[in-house]
Amino acid sequence: MKNTSTTFASATVNILPAITFIMAIIFRLETVNFRKIHSIAKVVGTVVTVSGAMVMTLYKGPAFQLIKGQSSNQHESGSTEPSEQNFVAGTIMLICSCGGWASFFILQSFTLKMYPAELSMTAWICFLGIFEGGIATFIFERDMSVWALGFDSRLLACVYSGVVCSGMAYYIQGVVTRERGPVFVTSFSPLCMIITAALGSIVLAEQTHLGSIIGAIIIVCGLYTVVWGKSKDSVNNATQNEGQELPIKDATKTGSDIFESVEVNVPNEIKLGGKNVKT
Repeated sequence: MKNTSTTFASATVNILPAITFIMAIIFRLETVNFRKIHSIAKVVGTVVTVSGAMVMTLYKGPAFQLIKGQSSNQHESGSTEPSEQNFVAGTIMLICSCGGWASFFILQSFTLKMYPAELSMTAWICFLGIFEGGIATFIFERDMSVWALGFDSRLLACVYSGVVCSGMAYYIQGVVTRERGPVFVTSFSPLCMIITAALGSIVLAEQTHLGSIIGAIIIVCGLYTVVWGKSKDSVNNATQNEGQELPIKDATKTGSDIFESVEVNVPNEIKLGGKNVKT
């Protein structure tokens, strides 16, 4: 954000579903067959979802307030734009950040296939996050007062982010990734913008812009298209797996049933000592 702007950074982060979809196709986690409608729906839904997120970020339009109250919006008085911007370096760093985030979902999908234990993997993700975050804080933050916590909003924020945003979110994310794939999970990431805008308008009495409403409608349409395409994809995969199953013999037959189905052909006459003997 120092090299670009907050608006540009927010818009660039919303391309996460598109990057994840491309990487999933490369690693053969997703298949696209343009002869089938549900495959086209997945591609179109992803593009529509990203477009809706871009509309929410880049287009404001007229503002109106849903709930009357004192607005906490104070960003209009000052500018957050940096004085010197290097858009090339900033764009590259943002794309690399989205690529790393998408790679996390792809790696999680492969890991869950070999290690289908969501709770254990969530514990490892949180533990390694604490370890790496602590090292980074010791390196870049020289003020030791940042480690102090009191019974205030900072403690509540830490507990909420640890329990809900990390523990519950990673576990649910792992379950859905194992069942539906990484593309299905990342398709819902722009939904966070809708929830944030709604809570900001209700709780903080912030102004709602027309672009936010239009973008939210576009995002919902795109998400519905992706969900419909993935549901049809799951049904087709289940049908193919059932067609490839080998026939299973009935194991309930007893020994007498097996011998009853055996036919023995006995000749009518048998030669004994040069004479024909009838049986």
